[in-house]
Amino acid sequence: MQTTTKEAMLRGVILAGGLGTRLYPLTKVTSKHLLPVGNEPMIFHSVRQLTAVGITDILIVTNPSYVGNFVNVLGSGKDFGCEFTYRVQEEAKGIANALALAEGFAAGERIVVLLGDNIFESSIEQVVSDFHAQPAGARVLLKKVDDPQRYGVATLNGNRIVKIEEKPKHPKSDYAIVGVYFYDSSVFDIIRTIEPSSRGEYEITDVNNVYINRAQLEHSFLKGKWVDAGTFDSLAEAHQILLNRKE
Repeated sequence: MQTTTKEAMLRGVILAGGLGTRLYPLTKVTSKHLLPVGNEPMIFHSVRQLTAVGITDILIVTNPSYVGNFVNVLGSGKDFGCEFTYRVQEEAKGIANALALAEGFAAGERIVVLLGDNIFESSIEQVVSDFHAQPAGARVLLKKVDDPQRYGVATLNGNRIVKIEEKPKHPKSDYAIVGVYFYDSSVFDIIRTIEPSSRGEYEITDVNNVYINRAQLEHSFLKGKWVDAGTFDSLAEAHQILLNRKE
């Protein structure tokens, strides 16, 4: 993918915190993001998604228990043709809380945020191009799923998202928000305005709803298979997706 000067300024953030309790006892050994998927540690997939579209400044956010493991596995980024920065999320207080740690790294530039346990069959290249075409705001990816109550769920009115609900008991659609988010620099100011949810977490859904209220949230539909590899069944599915993917 060829990048303009503007596109080259897009920075990548991979969120790889969390304790992975649903994958215990595997996560007693290491972070779930370092478990093997396909032929490599899981987090390699997110790194390669970013470097494949020319993003070479990448921040890894993890928790205190595993930061040394990530540095040992990933190093400086030289082997991937990129440069890694590492930050530690001291407490598991949600995606938005983890993303707040990226403000200094972002340095006023646009960012793409990947959840490190999300595995995709397809590239994010077209979505990156679509995001660069936006004058401002944010962009999310949607995927039709059979169990939307497990995710943030988008309510659509025509070609616009009008609301996102976090893990609703009675979803208003079957379009889940995928674990890839695109934000302009105002995201950090927005994070400072949100309050913890009933789960005690700073929800990325609340951030996205602020963008909706500003009429600044765009979306794309994800092509190909996608899995949130947080359970034994989904980890096995992620393994097959990467083994069978055609490069």
